[in-house]
Amino acid sequence: MNDHPDAIAPLRRFVVAMTRLVTRTDDEPTLLAEGRRELAALLAAPDWLPPAFAQPRADRYAQYLLHAAPFERFSVVSFVWSPGHRTPVHDHTVWGLVGVLRGAERCDEYRLQDGRPVPTGQHHVMRPGDIEAVSPTVGDWHRVSHAGEPGAAVSIHVYGANIGAVRRHRIDDQGVMHDFVSGYDSDVLPNLWDRASAVRSGA
Repeated sequence: MNDHPDAIAPLRRFVVAMTRLVTRTDDEPTLLAEGRRELAALLAAPDWLPPAFAQPRADRYAQYLLHAAPFERFSVVSFVWSPGHRTPVHDHTVWGLVGVLRGAERCDEYRLQDGRPVPTGQHHVMRPGDIEAVSPTVGDWHRVSHAGEPGAAVSIHVYGANIGAVRRHRIDDQGVMHDFVSGYDSDVLPNLWDRASAVRSGA
């Protein structure tokens, strides 16, 4: 993270913009279209993510809560992947936007057939600035993994709920479906609102 007195300002602006958006509408196409523009601006901003929320785990990918709105109307999360890390095949059950901040991620695509997810045989690699949408309406099942390039990959996600507390579904390696609730790997939040240093410096 850079040493600007208000380096985290891009995240604060994103949270404010998303708060205004979810207050104004619950229309999913509007949320995804306008949310995509706001997320693109966040991904394009200089180094704003505090290092504590970009730390990889040794055993699996990490999931850090950056913000949860009052009434859990949306949440913002950073995911951190090291080589070899991957999710199970899973759904989300709510709308979401996923954008890559650093590195590269691979997404293997699935579709529902007779109520069960089956692989489409298609995949794509997402790189910094790339964004994709998920929801039960636009397509909700996938498997995400580190794309195999050197270094950790970091992506920023915004979901239409407190995603760490949503009961979702995953498929294990034997093809059995399970409920799961992901939770978070962090027990603190970044401080978006301490602008004292920036005010003092006139930044």
